[in-house]
Amino acid sequence: MVQSVLGSLVLGYRPLWGPARSLVGVQLYVRDSTAVPVDAPHLLRTLQEMWSASSPPLLISPLSRQLLSDLLQHAPRGTPWIVVPGAWLDDSALFAQVQAAHQRGLRLVWRGPLARLPEAEVARCFDNSLLALQAEDAMAALQAAPPPRPGQPHPPGRGASPVIDGQMYEGIASRALMAHCLDTHHALALAGWPQEDVLYSLRHQPMQPAHATILKLLKAIDAEQSLDVFEDILGEDPLLAYRFMVYTNSAALGLRTGIDSLRRGLVMMGYGSIRRWLSDQLPHASTEPDLRPVRESMVLRARLTEHLIEPGAQHELRREVYLCGLFSQLDELLGEPLGTILQRIPLSERVFNACVLGTGAYAPSLQLARALETDDVGAIRQLCEDHELEPENVNRILLRMLAGTEVVRR
Repeated sequence: MVQSVLGSLVLGYRPLWGPARSLVGVQLYVRDSTAVPVDAPHLLRTLQEMWSASSPPLLISPLSRQLLSDLLQHAPRGTPWIVVPGAWLDDSALFAQVQAAHQRGLRLVWRGPLARLPEAEVARCFDNSLLALQAEDAMAALQAAPPPRPGQPHPPGRGASPVIDGQMYEGIASRALMAHCLDTHHALALAGWPQEDVLYSLRHQPMQPAHATILKLLKAIDAEQSLDVFEDILGEDPLLAYRFMVYTNSAALGLRTGIDSLRRGLVMMGYGSIRRWLSDQLPHASTEPDLRPVRESMVLRARLTEHLIEPGAQHELRREVYLCGLFSQLDELLGEPLGTILQRIPLSERVFNACVLGTGAYAPSLQLARALETDDVGAIRQLCEDHELEPENVNRILLRMLAGTEVVRR
């Protein structure tokens, strides 16, 4: 049997967020993990076979020069965007491959600091840039006045922002700088999200579930859709799912047994009661767009955690593992210790152990899902070895999860 190319790679990912604060693509980290050269055409065919029209556009980030070289040489026109680290272009042979790939119609992205932009000859080979702002650039951007109308000078003492319109940016840790890039300078995307600063800036506001998710669930109930649909929508918002479980286990309902899953809560409450509860939530629901990437990142982790559990696991077990991933960052949303939060609902001990103690049957899936959100090849490889997980299976699960994430193209 021919070995899949996925068995000789280590993959990771990072979401790309657009001006509407919605997912517009995925940066896919790719590292060859063996001394044998990776079959680049095979890798690209595998991605093409798994992706659909609704899957997120890919930004392929090779983490080794050899893999980048192979992709530049063999990738056909129409391949997803390929990231080229600017620091590697001191290699004249690699730069020649970049020029040839550009002439062949490949879409290339230059990656490097904003302060060290490439010369014109190099820049002509690239369709876009993935730029990092150094401290002085970030300060200058935040101090810059809004761009004046065409033909008018900048206000005295306040210069133009160094941020370049229409590019992609990474490492943006400030909410204000994120808005400056996306809203003022129409950045194509942000790789990653300033989650910590967004949540800190909203710390004085009560954290609420998303208005859009509550409305979506109310419409599904009115349309008499299936229980599976209700459960899926509830699982799209970690805070709504948590609040629902707290409510179903409250003394007000007086249920004799603890509700340990979303599905059981839906069955026990009945549609009329659920609708009334949701209607009570709606006036206080959040419409803050900057929280959307926070929630959606948590959902991506939950989906990946669920799929990383052993094949053949029953549906009920998989949904429990999904909640494990979904609730694993509730402490960041609610500003309380995760153990305290999870003790308010009668979840399985396996969920508590994995999220809080890092032990038990679900811990390997959750730990690996966290590691796959990065380009930390060593950590991913070590977790696979420690838990006797086949890299090919892990990579295939990651790609299926990403390919199944729908992106609305505008």
